[in-house]
Amino acid sequence: MSRIANSPVNIPEKVEVIISQNNVQVKGPLGELNQHLTGDVQINKDDNVLTFKANSETKFAKSMSGTLRALVNNMVTGVSAGFEKKLTLVGVGYKAQVQGNKVNLDLGFSHPVVHELPDGVSAQAATPTELIIKGFNKQSVGQVAAEIRGYRPPEPYKGKGVRYADEQVVMKEAKKQ
Repeated sequence: MSRIANSPVNIPEKVEVIISQNNVQVKGPLGELNQHLTGDVQINKDDNVLTFKANSETKFAKSMSGTLRALVNNMVTGVSAGFEKKLTLVGVGYKAQVQGNKVNLDLGFSHPVVHELPDGVSAQAATPTELIIKGFNKQSVGQVAAEIRGYRPPEPYKGKGVRYADEQVVMKEAKKQ
């Protein structure tokens, strides 16, 4: 049984939630998000609180109630406060520059890597070796960060590469002769 679905979602003042037959729409100061609903979960809105309950006692309905609660909570958080991922570039000559909706990366290749950002996601280079990805959709922010990290993931011998700011890279010992 999902215990996540038992905790309600509080709606901030500037956020508007519209629940229809098969869709949940969340509007806020940062943007607008939609989530398709299955018929297995019932959503109740009382004042500024959303509650979730499975319509049946099947395993799928119970698991979907927790999943849908987490998705709607992320939507409410995203349109009110937003999400961000911090990436760190470790390596000699590794740097990032943001130009409009493109991120130019120098990652030790013979050519620069240009990554185009989707709508709703922005990037900011605090320093040449730090990159901050921001947006109101948690899934797209995480996906962009994972794609940028995928160009040069951290290697285990020297630790060079693109890593998340809170990521710990386990270093291997060099070969013995």
